Amino acid sequence: MTTTEHQRAVKAAADELIDVSFTVNGTPVTIRVPARMHLADALRQHLGLTGTHLGCEHGVCGMCTVLVDGDAARACLVFAVQAEGTDVVTVEGLGTQDDQHPLQQAFSHHHALQCGFCTPGFLMSSYDLLTHEPGVDDERLPEELSGVICRCTGYRGILAAVADVAEAHPEGVPAPRNCAPRTLVGRGGAATAAAPEAAPVGDAEEAVPTDITRPTGTPTITVEVTRLLTSPLDDIWAVMTDVHRLARCLPGAEMTEDLGDDRYRGRATVALGPVRLAFRGLARITERDESLHRLALLAQGADTGGNRTAADIGLRATATPDGGTELRADAAVFLSGRIAQFGRALAGDVSQRMFEQFAHALDETARTGQPPDVGAGPGALSIGVAAVRDAVRRRLAAVRTTLQERRARRRGC
Repeated sequence: MTTTEHQRAVKAAADELIDVSFTVNGTPVTIRVPARMHLADALRQHLGLTGTHLGCEHGVCGMCTVLVDGDAARACLVFAVQAEGTDVVTVEGLGTQDDQHPLQQAFSHHHALQCGFCTPGFLMSSYDLLTHEPGVDDERLPEELSGVICRCTGYRGILAAVADVAEAHPEGVPAPRNCAPRTLVGRGGAATAAAPEAAPVGDAEEAVPTDITRPTGTPTITVEVTRLLTSPLDDIWAVMTDVHRLARCLPGAEMTEDLGDDRYRGRATVALGPVRLAFRGLARITERDESLHRLALLAQGADTGGNRTAADIGLRATATPDGGTELRADAAVFLSGRIAQFGRALAGDVSQRMFEQFAHALDETARTGQPPDVGAGPGALSIGVAAVRDAVRRRLAAVRTTLQERRARRRGC
C-alpha cells in the first residue's frame, strides 16, 4: 500500500498503543491498537468483522483480502496503523443475507464453495478484478484469481460464478451494498476499542458510548422467552415502569445514573462460559405503552478490551385467567469483538438463561415490593458456567449416542 497524504509517519515501540481512525464499510471508527498489529487482527478483534479470515499470515493464501481505498490488499501484510485515513471494505460490506451482492448470489448459485473458508477472499478479489477489468476474458480468470488458494479445490464453481457476473455486468460490477454509516454494536461514529492485553482499567470510561442508536444489520443472536408469573399484572407493570427496580432484576446489571429523557447510564457483567466481561454503557426506553403493558428499550455497552454489545429488547405483560401474568421478552442481541467469536448456540443459551432469571426476579420483586440486592442470586458468571456445563453434557451425550449406533451397526454386520 503506498503512502498517501492522509497517512502519517508512525514511530512507536512495539507494545505502544496508537489511535487509528479510518472508515470501514461506510462507518467511521477509531481503534487503539499496538503498533505492530496487522489490519486483519484489528478488524477481527477490535471491530468484530470476523468475515476477514486468516490463513497463512504471509500474504500467500489470500484469505484475508479486503479493499483499501478501492484496491485489494492483504490485510495480514498491512499494519493497522497504515489504515489511518483510509476507506476499508470487508466482505461484510459487500452485501447482506437479505440484499446480496451479485457476486454473492453467483457464488451461491454455482455452489462455489465447500468449507467456505476461502470464500471471503475470493469474493473480495473477484470484486477488485471486475471493478478494474470488467471485460476480463474467461480464459484469464484462472490466472487472475490465482492469488487466493482454495484448499477444497472448488475452483470450477468459483470461475463459473465470476464469469457469470462479468458477463452480466460488462460495464463494471455494482458497488458494495452494505456500506453506509450505521451503529453496529457501538461502532458508529467514533467507536473506541482498547487493546485487550494492555488497556488500563482507568480507561474504562473511554469505551462508554456517549449516544445510543438502534443497531442495524443482522443480530448475532435473537432471544424469545415466555414465562408465567404468579404476581398480578398491575404489580408486574409497576416494576416494569420503575427503571431502578427493573434494572436490578437483570443478572449482573446495575443502573448508575439517570440522565433524564428516559436515558440511563449503567454497567453490566456478561459471561460466556468462564470468560467474564464488565461493560459500561447506556440504555434508553423507546416505548412505554400502558394500554398494552409493553416496554421497549435499547441498551448498548463496551468494555476496555474492544468487546461491544447492543440489544433491542421488548417486554410485554398479559394477564392470565388465574390472576397471574404472562411475560414475553424478545431481544435482538448484537456482539462484536472477541465476544462475538463464541458460538451462537452458547451465546444464545446464556442470553436465554439470563432472561429467564430476569423473569424470576421480576416476579419476586412484584410479590415482595423489594428488588434483589446487587449481586444477589445467580450472577452472569454462574449462569455462563452453567450454560457451558450443559453444552458439554449435551455434546458428550451426542458422542455416546453416535458410538452406540456404530457398535450396533457393527454387530448387525
